[in-house]
Amino acid sequence: MSQIKQLLQLHQQGKGIKFIARSLAISKNTVKAYLARTAALPESVPVLLALEDPVLEARYHAGSPAYKDERFEYLKSRFDYYTQQLKLVGVNRLLLWQEYRQQQPQGYSYTQFCFHLSQHLVARKPSMVLHHQPAEKLFIDFAGKKLSYTDPATGEVIECQVFTACLPFSDYSFAMAVRSQSISDFLYALGCCLQELGGVPQVLVPDNLKAAVTRASRYEPDINRALEDFANHYQTTVVPARAGKPRDKALVENQVKLIYTRVYARLRHQQFLDLPSLNQAIKEKVREHNQTRMQQKPWSRQERFLSAEKHLLSPLPEQAFELKHYRELKVARNNHVYLSADRHYYSVPYTYIGTRVKVIYTRSLVRVYSKGEQIAVHIRGYQPGGYSTSKEHLCSHHQHYLERSPAYYLEKARKKSEALCQLMEELFKQKRYPEQLYRACDGLLSLQSKTAPADFDSACRLAPDCQSYSYRFVRNVLENRMASHVAEPKQDTPLPVHHNIRGRDYYAQTSLPFKPL
Repeated sequence: MSQIKQLLQLHQQGKGIKFIARSLAISKNTVKAYLARTAALPESVPVLLALEDPVLEARYHAGSPAYKDERFEYLKSRFDYYTQQLKLVGVNRLLLWQEYRQQQPQGYSYTQFCFHLSQHLVARKPSMVLHHQPAEKLFIDFAGKKLSYTDPATGEVIECQVFTACLPFSDYSFAMAVRSQSISDFLYALGCCLQELGGVPQVLVPDNLKAAVTRASRYEPDINRALEDFANHYQTTVVPARAGKPRDKALVENQVKLIYTRVYARLRHQQFLDLPSLNQAIKEKVREHNQTRMQQKPWSRQERFLSAEKHLLSPLPEQAFELKHYRELKVARNNHVYLSADRHYYSVPYTYIGTRVKVIYTRSLVRVYSKGEQIAVHIRGYQPGGYSTSKEHLCSHHQHYLERSPAYYLEKARKKSEALCQLMEELFKQKRYPEQLYRACDGLLSLQSKTAPADFDSACRLAPDCQSYSYRFVRNVLENRMASHVAEPKQDTPLPVHHNIRGRDYYAQTSLPFKPL
């Protein structure tokens, strides 16, 4: 454009065509063509010299007239139809061009047809430049390709999913290998990411994977209950990206490509024997990636993050997050609920037998709720078929059943009667099945409450004399009214004094002295 202006200036000064051509090192025919074009323009030479270079260029070079062609007008009217047809199975551009040429034999060639159609497809979906605020969002995704490690015991190659995340303001990245995309692995990796960042952003933006979104929707997606609990624990919000809209989280999609180059490619010759060693290598490569100076910017991702973003993140909670699972169960007649995940039974107060309760369990605890009130809490038991029972949840009869022991019955008998306590002591010295002994003790306590104390004590004293330590013996003594006939213990009466009495000392002699007659 500067040459055109110089040409116009020389022509305005009255210079000839040969002089202008020699001065500007162009042909005379080119000078003649520009002067002819200038004469055809409605503007004068001073007005043309005052124009900016792009505007002046448009005056002399209007461009290709293809878009004013009748062929283009027809093709333009069919663009929407072709766009819809390309979404169908088996429909490609070659097929559409063949149909187009059948309708327009003098139409565009295949190359021009594809060019104009591509221009339309690109122009119909322009992208937007988003400006992100510091510490506002965290983009989350899983890489499409996997990493692996080798089990040294079996030689099996175990493939792992790679969790990736980035803060869009600073483009600070995080990557970690986990065994699967399950809820527990996903939330574990997300928790490690927040620990690495040292804070919590305002919004989490995950992809529409099942661990994050149970039902995808453009406007109101259903968030996974576990992810909601995670967000509530860290006091943040979850706003999933729209389904099928990767541009909503374009930066993390770009981070995945960079991680392929700066992590995957650089670890391709290394062999790992466990998951921790693989993650340690990934962590080192991601640190190098964050410390690498960014193109067209005077800082690295780590410098930008530390200087302008990290201090704006919300603080981490004091306690680590535990994944919660929810169940609604019915209380059985034995006042326990059965948790199928553990194949274990947990007790609740017996007053809730037959009702439905809500059970929330984590890795360590099991909590049971009824009508918004916590009615039981247990340490999680992993013994299949086992029972976790709290004594307070049982009725009085069941509590008594569990409390039974020799010490329990002896203590109870001591409070009732000393004779009964002595009888029970003799009873527990026998080698009999404990259940039989406990039942005999229950029977004796029942008899004691229904019988006069004096008669009952007499019957208990008679049992050791007869060497019959049983409930049935004491009951028979009381029913036959034999307790009142129990003889008083005999007292020794002294012998009368006599000189011819031989005592114990006499018969204890080994030799007897005999006097001669």
